[in-house]
Amino acid sequence: MTLPHWPRTLAARLALIFLSGLLLAYGLSFASQFYERYQTGRDVMLGNLEYDVSTAVALIDRLPADERAAWLSLLERRNYRYRLDEGVPGVPMDMNQAHMAAISIERAIGQRYPVRFENIPGPTPHFQAHLVLSDGQPLTVDVTPRPIPVAQWLPVVLILQLLLLLFCTWLAVRTAIRPLTRLAEAVDHLDPDSPGPELDERGPNEVAYAARAFNALQGRIGTYLKERMQLLAAISHDLQTPITRMKLRVEQMDASQERDKLWSDLNEMQHLVREGVAYARSMDGASEPLCRIDLDAFLDSLVCDYQDSGQAVSLSGSCGMQLETRPHALRRVLSNLIDNALKFGGEAQLVVQRDVQGTVQVQVRDNGPGIAEEELNEVFKPFYRVESSRNRSTGGTGLGLAIAQQLSQALGARLTLHNRENGGLCAQLELGATA
Repeated sequence: MTLPHWPRTLAARLALIFLSGLLLAYGLSFASQFYERYQTGRDVMLGNLEYDVSTAVALIDRLPADERAAWLSLLERRNYRYRLDEGVPGVPMDMNQAHMAAISIERAIGQRYPVRFENIPGPTPHFQAHLVLSDGQPLTVDVTPRPIPVAQWLPVVLILQLLLLLFCTWLAVRTAIRPLTRLAEAVDHLDPDSPGPELDERGPNEVAYAARAFNALQGRIGTYLKERMQLLAAISHDLQTPITRMKLRVEQMDASQERDKLWSDLNEMQHLVREGVAYARSMDGASEPLCRIDLDAFLDSLVCDYQDSGQAVSLSGSCGMQLETRPHALRRVLSNLIDNALKFGGEAQLVVQRDVQGTVQVQVRDNGPGIAEEELNEVFKPFYRVESSRNRSTGGTGLGLAIAQQLSQALGARLTLHNRENGGLCAQLELGATA
């Protein structure tokens, strides 16, 4: 069961887990420190309030009445001040739910002076403490509670810490994911015909172990396929000699229907053997050296060879590009595609075009019956033949398209098949061209 909004990439999941854990731990640590700082600041502030109010009231009470007003500005603080009057009418305060500052004032002077507290509504709610001095003059302590001040540098520090958490999370995820990404890229580009460079086996033990395992796997796959192709080539090659001897013996037989059938069977066997050798050799298609060719001239020469032999092959379009490729492998790919088009459609049309990215597309079209959509990818498998080709009139070993696909990969090209809207099949070969 997957979460509906859970990230799909491993890097995003790890980053989310790490960042969430770090933010949670950081938030808990900050909250505990802030609460402790709040408690300490509140206790200090209330302690100072008790001492300051008790001292100020005692001083005002002992001053002559005509000198008290001059001292009020000196005794005033940021959150509270003193007034020599009844203050502003307000609402009596419920001491069961009184503000902490009111309780501190009560504790500081309540034993010497009867104190009455009132809440003063308004834009800035505050409260007043009313008392009467020893000479009968009223005194009001006007208190405006304010939160504990926060240092201006604190938000900057918080932002810097969050940025540091983000950087550390990114660095940790990148360090953890990079070896896995390299391994995935190496697996994606794994090609037994042209093995890529081995993975770097340095790093943590787990990374080094995975790199060694992949390098060993790549070597074993290459060795296995090479041995398999060598076995197929050897068997196919060795079968040609007994088939040739059998054909010589059949030639010496008297003409008969059985002789003709046997001769046809031997021809099919010989054709199959030759295709097997060709398929085995196609595994080494990348060994042919690269050279630069004029693609338009190359295709024109190929089509002319078919036309000279009386085949219905035509060419349209041009690319005007020079192509660095393996010409023998490219000729074999196009020849296989043209032969298939001639076999099943009676004619072949080569269409050349170039897109804006510089990719050249060579299409081989025919007017044959086409291929069922579910079999378009299956026909590239060795010895696979569609149902309509399993007869002696069309022949076919099921290796033509497999060889073309194998050689296309060696060329760094992409071979695809699709059915045409008006009937027939289109085989498209995409080549990366260079000017």
